[in-house]
Amino acid sequence: MNVSSETMEQAFQLLNVSITKIQQALEISFFEGYIETVENILDNHQVRVVEGEPNAEVVKELEELYQQFSSLELTQTELRNALQLVMLNGLQHEPVQPNHQLTPDALGFLFSYLGEQLLKTKKEQTNQLLDLTVGTGNLLYTVLLYLKESGYKMEATGVDIDDTLLTIASLNSALLKEKVTFFHQDSMQNLLVAPADLVISDLPIGYYPHDERVQDFTVQASEGHTYAHHLLMEQSMTYTKNDGFGIFLVPEDFLVSDQAPELKKWLQEKVHLLAVVGLPETLFQSANSRKSIIIVQNRSEQVEPPKEVLIARIPTLKDPQAIQGFFTEFAKWQKNNL
Repeated sequence: MNVSSETMEQAFQLLNVSITKIQQALEISFFEGYIETVENILDNHQVRVVEGEPNAEVVKELEELYQQFSSLELTQTELRNALQLVMLNGLQHEPVQPNHQLTPDALGFLFSYLGEQLLKTKKEQTNQLLDLTVGTGNLLYTVLLYLKESGYKMEATGVDIDDTLLTIASLNSALLKEKVTFFHQDSMQNLLVAPADLVISDLPIGYYPHDERVQDFTVQASEGHTYAHHLLMEQSMTYTKNDGFGIFLVPEDFLVSDQAPELKKWLQEKVHLLAVVGLPETLFQSANSRKSIIIVQNRSEQVEPPKEVLIARIPTLKDPQAIQGFFTEFAKWQKNNL
């Protein structure tokens, strides 16, 4: 069933008003209001009352809003879009660190397309999808739902150290009726996750403070703390199958940064660098914040190295012809290299 833009707007407004009302009634943050709202909807549209709060009038208003929201016939993708819009709107009014910002849907679509192409030969089997920096799960759900709608059999796992973000990811999973396994822990510790066919990540940028935990990593810095995004790439591929792929959003200068020598060693010894995709400058606030998408594949006896690394740039994400041009370029490269 096709849901109109008016219905999507209604879904957004109902959720947004519900969150705002419970925020005001309980004097809580946006994240806390979001969690309360989704928990209440999942609890048969009943408002949790603690020590008389929220009051009966607010409870009545909220439960009517929940019923209206639940009566909307939204597909999984439409529901994810509505949840994302609510989250984006909330983050505009509440301070949040840059690494907690949502991955833009346009980039999620690129991740999804690339994942679909990379897993083509595995379409008939169940594929494991992994994100070690899952956050609220927006990128994971974007890729997961896209692949499932494209006929892929998928199971997904997300790991994050932030319990609030992971709670939101888990609640969204329940609301979407999509089973995902979540682990609340430091992704740099030993993990009990199924080996992945595809690992994805919008990598947090910064330094990892626990030097003692990363002494065996190829990307470990020779002095001082190591870049967390370098460590997370290596850790992600450690939990990926011998022929598995990784798609990462990385700083544009990843090959020329002060810790690039250690990263290059890992790229030369442990994985094959398959592609570097430059993104439109207009996506980023400054030259220093620009990012690229890279694709890597584990080195193993069963994997042939690519004849050439794909170096591409997408000038804009607003022109369908520019995006289609990249897809054509990628398909041609894939035919000759994978």
